[in-house]
Amino acid sequence: MKNLSAPPARNILGEPLVPCSFDPLTGFFRDGCCKTNTDDVGTHVICAIMTEEFLDFSRSQGNDLSTPVPELGFPGLKPGDQWCLCVARWSEAYLAGVAPDVVLESTNYSALDSLPLEALLRFDHRKRNAG
Repeated sequence: MKNLSAPPARNILGEPLVPCSFDPLTGFFRDGCCKTNTDDVGTHVICAIMTEEFLDFSRSQGNDLSTPVPELGFPGLKPGDQWCLCVARWSEAYLAGVAPDVVLESTNYSALDSLPLEALLRFDHRKRNAG
């Protein structure tokens, strides 16, 4: 019998995608992973580590990620939380100089359709916090 299941999601390093966060529960499918499909208009595939600077920037762009929305099961994010960001928001933050660090092993390969690998590698949380 032919296996009709989808291939496993890959990260930008070409390896199996590692979960981004279960607390808070993230991902377009709310499964902890930055997986996507054609229903994910925002392409929420970048696993980023929230900073106060980024959260302020996102709020100023009309996307308040800090305020809880209990009726939607959204706890509100705080600095240090990992979250699957949409490619466009991370790119805007990058251009504005406030992009948050990225968890490469949890960032979906499809991010490379919109962003150069080099840009994401510069924000590898392991390198930037190793000093």
